[in-house]
Amino acid sequence: MPERVTVATTDDLAPGEGMAVTVDRGDGDGCVGIAVFNVDGEFHAVANRCTHVGGSLGNGRLAGTVVTCPLHGAKFDVTTGDVLQPPADEPARAYDVEVDDGEVVVVL
Repeated sequence: MPERVTVATTDDLAPGEGMAVTVDRGDGDGCVGIAVFNVDGEFHAVANRCTHVGGSLGNGRLAGTVVTCPLHGAKFDVTTGDVLQPPADEPARAYDVEVDDGEVVVVL
């Protein structure tokens, strides 16, 4: 069964904003970094690590559904994790997100 982890509240992120969070998986496999985004009231999450050299996507600039890595400008679609612009050439892992009573829940 997938693990569901509350990472924020809907009040933590205004539309057009993103944030980086670290989640303890609780299964002995350590922590995972997740970038969470509010796109016009819909929440999305991808791995926080850019696949180029590891920049924090949660600290990147969000425009619509596209986040730009703050290190070298790689662009990713936050709804799918797909690479939209190099230098990254591998997608970021995308996570399912649910909103439950004002809590943003990521399904690991």
